Amino acid sequence: MKIIECVPNISEGRDKKKIDRIVAALTTVEGAKLLDVCIDPDHNRTVLTFIGRPEDVERGAAAVSDRALDLIDMRQHGGVHPRIGAVDVVPFVPLKGASMKNAVDVAHRFGRAFGVRNKIPVYFYGEAALDPQRRELPNVRKGEYEALRTHFEDSRWIPDAGPARFNPRGGAAAVGAREPLIAFNINLATHDVHAAKEIASSIRESGGGLPYVRAMGVALKSRDIVQVSMNLTNYKVTSLKKVFDTVKEKATSNGIHIVESELVGLLPEEALENVSAEYLQLTKFNAECIIETHL
Repeated sequence: MKIIECVPNISEGRDKKKIDRIVAALTTVEGAKLLDVCIDPDHNRTVLTFIGRPEDVERGAAAVSDRALDLIDMRQHGGVHPRIGAVDVVPFVPLKGASMKNAVDVAHRFGRAFGVRNKIPVYFYGEAALDPQRRELPNVRKGEYEALRTHFEDSRWIPDAGPARFNPRGGAAAVGAREPLIAFNINLATHDVHAAKEIASSIRESGGGLPYVRAMGVALKSRDIVQVSMNLTNYKVTSLKKVFDTVKEKATSNGIHIVESELVGLLPEEALENVSAEYLQLTKFNAECIIETHL
């Protein structure tokens, strides 16, 4: 049996009633197995993780995304995480028995139908990208939601699916296919967001730092601390331990200690081969956080 993972990132992390309704839309889809729901009020974002056969995951993604568009108005949205729409990112990841082509095919079918059905511009990224300039997600998110109104005046921003016009309520969506990545945050015991931004700038690949690491420094106002928020797009090249040790070293040199680290979603078992959750100061970690537990 082919199993695909879907990890929709929804631009709502503060209204629990709305989030519950979005999650409930998935639970009605037979064959789509919900694994995790990660809610972050500072990022104002919710990340769902579910798996199933390609056709079930496609239907699950449609149910979640349609419900999110019904409930979220981007004209009222704000948070520390980059975003372009109510349904910001919908990646499909091949797992047991599935190939990357299977994930790309699902991404294209879902994205085209979603864009037409909801009159939402859709950009394909990652392995599903049709334009090489859109392969990297940060390129798709350039300028964020606020830039969409003028983007469509430029032929370079014609979407891959859906209408080439601004949808003020829903924004746009990035739909892709990729290998498993690890969304990993490290929280620092300081309210100095500039310290977090400097660490993030020094470790991310685009700044000459660690390969396959994307990072940003943000303030968690609800807790009066700051965070180095990261995506490890190839944990086999740059490991969790390497990232943790590097951030810890840079923070310690500035007299800052680590409060904790956290996962957003799940991680592959292989990522913990040479390090423990305790070493990484991971909170709320158990076997359910490992993808293979559910396969």
